[in-house]
Amino acid sequence: MDAWQVGPITLTSRLILGSGKFQDFAVMREAIEAARAEVVTVSVRRVEVGAPGHVGLLEALEGVRLLPNTAGARTAEEAVRLARLGRLLTGENWVKLEVIPDPAYLLPDPLETLKAAEMLLQEGFVVLPYMGPDLVLAKRLAALGTATVMPLAAPIGSGWGVKTRALLELFARERPGLPPVVVDAGLGLPSHAAEVMELGLDAVLVNTAIAEAKDPPAMAEAFRLAVEAGRKAYLAGPMRPREGASPSSPTEGVPLGRPG
Repeated sequence: MDAWQVGPITLTSRLILGSGKFQDFAVMREAIEAARAEVVTVSVRRVEVGAPGHVGLLEALEGVRLLPNTAGARTAEEAVRLARLGRLLTGENWVKLEVIPDPAYLLPDPLETLKAAEMLLQEGFVVLPYMGPDLVLAKRLAALGTATVMPLAAPIGSGWGVKTRALLELFARERPGLPPVVVDAGLGLPSHAAEVMELGLDAVLVNTAIAEAKDPPAMAEAFRLAVEAGRKAYLAGPMRPREGASPSSPTEGVPLGRPG
């Protein structure tokens, strides 16, 4: 698959994996390998507090490039603190920025996200902000210098699919003026990943749909193939829909109209 750029980092895989919710580390490793993922996100807060099921997480992810995230942050200040800890824990200078004060729907706070992004950029971080499908906010973040924008397809972990498609189409339309667009949250099936990749967006981040599948490694492979198919379809230049039918076989010599 063609390479893409996240700040100074060149990637070939367009499928980023989350590390949460797997039944154990062995299954997680199998899924990562099946997805051929180059990057896996890791929650700094869970590592920091040694939450059950996360003790030894960093060791289990050895050899994989980690993307620390600020999950659990409710304010810009909390996010900045977690980002600093993530840099110390992983040695990585990039961060997936999440600022989520809403416990019911886990929707990101646009104002605190913008504030945190500015603070982190001033400290030299490569910032990948998670956000709602708000094109105005995306342009503001891009103007600050974020390495990506990461609009949601649906609420985190819902598996609802591409409920924000009409708004994501605007991101695709404005893509030349934006950093890479990574669709994050809500994808439940490989077909959902293919759908957003066919729009011309750059990558997807998937966790729950893979971790909670009956066979996570098989689902990870399915998502990988869907991402590759969606990207290839976009690059191939899909046909434009027509208002009516168009025969695929020659019509010369075929009587027109309805049978008498």
